[in-house]
Formats: sequence, structure tokens, C-alpha cells
Amino acid sequence: MDISLRLKCIANQIDPCNSIADIGTDHGYIPIYLIKQGKCKTAIASDINKGPVEKAIFNVAIQNMESVISCRLGAGLNILKANEVDSIIIAGMGGNLIRDIIEDDLKIFKSMDYAVLQPVQNPEILRKYLLEKGFDIIDEDLCKDEGKYYEIIKVKFGIHPIKKEKVFYEISEKLILKKHPLLKQYLNYKIKNYNKTLSYISQDTPLSEKRRFELNSKIQDLKELLLCL
Repeated sequence: MDISLRLKCIANQIDPCNSIADIGTDHGYIPIYLIKQGKCKTAIASDINKGPVEKAIFNVAIQNMESVISCRLGAGLNILKANEVDSIIIAGMGGNLIRDIIEDDLKIFKSMDYAVLQPVQNPEILRKYLLEKGFDIIDEDLCKDEGKYYEIIKVKFGIHPIKKEKVFYEISEKLILKKHPLLKQYLNYKIKNYNKTLSYISQDTPLSEKRRFELNSKIQDLKELLLCL
């Protein structure tokens, strides 16, 4: 089974382990791929919606992996028992939703060896939440698949909350340190998008003025960062 570049980049962040859970599974593609690659012995593919779970069950059956991949219907981390898996993947949903899923079952999330998260929007909100809750961002990756950029964040629970400059919530410090080949391109993309959003704000209200200030600050921070690369 071939999978997308986005899913491969997520799978590349997984260390060899006994078991893993894919929360909000993409039809079971990642668990099947990880089993085939020998990265884990067993996996759980779960989703809050019946359709993806049914497709995951179908795909798992085609691969004759029913004995090693469990497909479950349920919300967030509620489908897990304590110490049932070593690590988890939460991908393909907004940063706000990923944050809420973690917060709803924070004890279970903290008990993981690590987690791989792939927000499709608001990665800055997710990073800020993770660092303030005492999680260490141990690695990050960036990929471009079918014209879209995807940020992939690998975290584990640390000890002390960490405060960062705002720009490092907006863009990964790990990507900067590793001089990721897509970073400059991605920074320009974000600046262009923020400028586009700024052009849509035509009202002259206190709320609009606040939004303009926030966007201009982000654009300036990203431009300064770009000059340093």
C-alpha cells in the first residue's frame, strides 16, 4: 500500500516500538504502513466518525492484519486504556482540536514515550500550549504535499514549562536549527498569507485595529527571521 508524502513524513518520526495509536486515523493507512515497515508490532486505528473506522477495518482486512491492528470508534484518547500503547499520532486536524484532545486526557498523553502531532491549522497555538504544559518538542519536520505545507511536531513530557519568543510559536525553532530545506519557502508563504489576510480587513473598529497590529507583528517577526537564514 502506497501512502502520501505527508503520511510518510509522519511515519518517519516514529521510533521502533511495541504499539502505537493513530487518533483520527486516515483509513488506517499509517498503522498498516508502520506494521509493514516493522516499526511497531501492534497498532490501534481510531476515529470519532464511523466512516473512516469502517474504511480502516476494510483496509486492515485486505492486508490480513486483523490480529495486529485494532480499529476503534470513539473520541480522542478515550479509546485507550492506561499503558496500552507506547506512543500516539494525532494528525490531519486543527491545532485547537489537537490541543483539546490532549487536554481532555492529559494524564494519558503525558504517559506516552512520545507523540507525533500534525496540525493542519494554528500550529502556533498548539506549540504554545505544549511548551506551557511542560512538554519538550524533541523534533519537527516540514513537508509539502500536493501544494500544501504540513508541520509535524514530535513531543514528550518534560518537567518544567518553557516560555519562548512569540516567533518560535509561529515557526519551529527545530526547523531553524536544522536549516530545513523548505524553511525559507515556507516563511515566504506564511508572510504572503498574512499580507493577504491583512488586505481583507477594511473595517475601522478597535477589534479590527487589534487584528491588524497582530498580523503586522507576525509579518515583521517572520521577515526578520528570514533575513537571518
